[in-house]
This record gives sequence, structure tokens and C-alpha cells, in this order.
Amino acid sequence: MSTEGLSIPGISMSSSASGAARRDRRASLTGAFAVFRKPLAATIAIEAVVVLLAVLDVWLVVPPKAHPYSLYLSAAACLAVVVRRRFPFLAVLAAVPGFLAGWAQLASMLNLGMLATRRQLHWQTWVGAGLVFTCRFVRWPLSEFAELSWREHVLDGIYGVLVAGMPIAIGLLIGARAEISAKLRELAKSRDRERRFHADAVRAEERARLAREMHDVVSHQITLIAMQAGALQAQAKEGPALETAQVIRQLSTRTLEELRSLVSVLRSGSGDDGPRPGIGELDHLIRECDVPVQLTVEQLPDTLPSQVSAAAYRTVQECLTNVHKHAPGATATIRIHAASGALDIEVENARACRTGEAFPSGGHGLTGLAERARLLGGSFETSGTADGGFRVRARYPLDR
Repeated sequence: MSTEGLSIPGISMSSSASGAARRDRRASLTGAFAVFRKPLAATIAIEAVVVLLAVLDVWLVVPPKAHPYSLYLSAAACLAVVVRRRFPFLAVLAAVPGFLAGWAQLASMLNLGMLATRRQLHWQTWVGAGLVFTCRFVRWPLSEFAELSWREHVLDGIYGVLVAGMPIAIGLLIGARAEISAKLRELAKSRDRERRFHADAVRAEERARLAREMHDVVSHQITLIAMQAGALQAQAKEGPALETAQVIRQLSTRTLEELRSLVSVLRSGSGDDGPRPGIGELDHLIRECDVPVQLTVEQLPDTLPSQVSAAAYRTVQECLTNVHKHAPGATATIRIHAASGALDIEVENARACRTGEAFPSGGHGLTGLAERARLLGGSFETSGTADGGFRVRARYPLDR
């Protein structure tokens, strides 16, 4: 539906065709790049690249006359890279023989880095670091290691510290980054909670202020109206004056009761909207509205959600009030129909039959109806009729 004849906040008036076209374009672009955002595809690609680098690190340095067991141990170390995410410590243990008696240095460093990322400063990390350092410091076979000079031992020790320390440093940095990200998310949630608490406090203060204003000003004025009507009723013995005084006093008393209920709700901070006259009270409303009304109700369910019933009552009440203020003497046609899981209400009035006193109006009633429909997930629209009248349509979903 679209809103015609009235600009209502919260009701979108964009074309459905253009919106569908934009959605189709976004869907096509999303489909074109979806393959790059799949976690499984990205993980498989990363693992393939890591394993390929580990294999190249071994294959490019293998001497022509290498021992078969060194090749097998190096291959096992490269395969251990595949399971380093799930079993990082076992992956380090499986790669250590291939590093000590083979050439799987990069595979051992990758496994150690993942172990440091997952375990941080756990004892397994220190054990893995010691094993990787030993593999880099000790040369295989041991007879060649024993023949090294002290300078070569010092250099091998320095390189061993670098080979074992660099993966641990990178893993600790990655773990610290993940921890900081988690803290930032928790901080963001805390700020959101603080904003909500602040908004609740501001809302409670505003509700208390409104309650004071309603009690001190509006309630006082309505009480005076009721008292004047009572005095007029006592003076008028019979005739139209007595009936008018009775109606004024009755309406004033009812309005004062609803106002007191609303003030209580505002002071209590409840999310309820106060008293909820329902659709079952439309007959009483129509009898007292002083507007000729033709009411048609079709396929109304046995029970309605309280919010929908109250919204239907308020919609009809506001429309009849507007007819009485802006189209005196005009007839109103009300159609209420329940179908397709929603309650449809249409109120239409003809052109004014006579001129009357102009009542103050700011257009807030229709705006409030539109906001009520939006909060309930429904729709609201207004438009003029061909004979110069006015039409209001509201739709409220029943699945609440």
C-alpha cells in the first residue's frame, strides 16, 4: 500500500518496482562474489597453500642421496600440518622427527605457531618450543653434531632461538589480538546496555513529567467541565438542555477515569498503553458519536489480540471525531473485514453537509494511527474520495 494525500512519518512511499530492481541487482552482485566469502572454501584454500609451502621447503633442499627414513619423516611432518588446527600439540610432536632427521623446518614452525595461538603460554607451548629449538640446534647424524666447533654451536643456538621464538611470538600476537577483539565486543555490548539504561531513565523521567502535566492541567480542566455539567444538570429540569448536560457530564467522567488510568501507567513505567477499549465497544461509541454511521462487520474472528482490538477501536474513534470536526452533517461508512491473517478497517465519509465552528487540529491523530499501525506491523493510508469526502484504510496483522 502507499500513502496518498498525507505525509505520515514512518510510512515508506517508495516505488515497489524500483525497490525490487535494486534488490535484484544486489542479489546478482552478492551471488557473483559469494564464493570468496564462504568460510569452508577459504579454509581449504589456506590449508592447501600452507601444505604446499611445507612440501616445497622439504623438496627444494633434499640432497640427491638422502636416506629413505629422512624422506618419510619429512613427509609425515608435512602431513601433520593438515591437523595442526584440531590437534596442535600432536602436530608439533609428529613434525619434530622430520625436522630433526629430515628437512621439515617450516612444517615444525607452522605447527608450533598454531600451538602458541591456541594454547598461548601453556606448558605444551614451552615443550613444543624446546623440541623445535633442539631440532634446529642439534644436527643429524649426531656424529656430525659432535664435530662442530663452538662458533657453529653458538650460531646454531641463535638460529634455534629464532626458529622456535618467531612462531611463538606470532602466535601470542594473534591470541592477544583475538582477546582484545573479544574485550572490545564485550565493551561494545556494555555500552549498548548503558545506552539502553540511559534511554530508559530518560523515558521514565519524560513519562513522569507527562504524568504531572496531565494530572495538573488536563485532569483539572476536565474536572471543572464535569462540575459545570453537573451544575447545569441541576438547573435544567427537562428538555434538550438536561440531555446535553447529562451527556457532557457522562463523557467528562469517562474521560477523567481514562486519564487517571493513563497517569497511573505513566508513573508506573509500564509498557502498556493504559486502558484498552476493544472492538466490542464500537456499538456504544457509534451511538454516542453524533455522526450518522453505517457499520459493516464481516468474518470477524471470535477472539482478537488485545492490541489489534484496541487499535481498531482507536482508528474508528479518531475517524469519527474527524468527521464530527471537519465534515459536520456528513455520513460515515465503516467496513471491518478479517481475511488473510489481518484485520482491514476502512472508514469513509462524504463531503460536509453544513458549515460549523472550526475546531483546532494539528493532524496528530492520523499520525498517531499511522505510528500505531507501523508498531503492530500493519499499514495505514489516507486519500480523498471522488465526491469530496475522505477515506482512511488501516490493516493490522492478527498473528501477534
